[in-house]
Amino acid sequence: MRRSTSDWTATAVLEHLGELGTEENRQGMARFGIDASTAFGVPLSILRPFSKELGKSPDLAGDLWASGFHEARLLAILITPPKAMTAELTQRWLDDIQSWDLCDQLTNVHARRADSGALVPVLAASEREFVKRAGFALIAWRAVHAKAAPDEEFLGCFDLIRDASTDERNFVWKAVHWALRQIGKRSAELHGPALGLGGELARSEDRTALRIGRETVKELSSPKVRARLDLD
Repeated sequence: MRRSTSDWTATAVLEHLGELGTEENRQGMARFGIDASTAFGVPLSILRPFSKELGKSPDLAGDLWASGFHEARLLAILITPPKAMTAELTQRWLDDIQSWDLCDQLTNVHARRADSGALVPVLAASEREFVKRAGFALIAWRAVHAKAAPDEEFLGCFDLIRDASTDERNFVWKAVHWALRQIGKRSAELHGPALGLGGELARSEDRTALRIGRETVKELSSPKVRARLDLD
């Protein structure tokens, strides 16, 4: 029998996650670089529809986050509406994060707030790996979600991207690369400047910056991207 939304408590959710999880999925998470030490082994493909059944609930989200379990925290993010995902809450939850998937899902929700751009330089300035990643993930998500944001906002991110392009930590450089690519794919007007920065980095003597630059140039120069932006 299907529960009503009000029937779900944090305890009931955790029990349900325990029933859904498998050791095979836990091992798969670890192979993808996710810290599975507190995981049940429930894939996102199951968590997303489950979050819709739970409905938006900041109170339940807070209880799930406090449990410390990986999938419970993913659910907490998914059931928190953007209006409740304030900069303060985002930063507080980031303090607990040690996995890229939690980082990316959290910034995905926060990016849907009109004021989320203010957090970009704060996060990008951090030396903590997943907090710094969050800064660049937030740029990437805003390039997708912040439809009304002016191009100048994203051009203003280039110095942050350039400065972080030599950070060789896996979860940082990949987010820096992601941010630059998403800026370049946002509009025809941003494509050229992003491609130009990619070319600059591709000439760098730093191995990480060179890799970011080369891969950015490759993607932004692709026929698929150029056709989508009507550049040909």
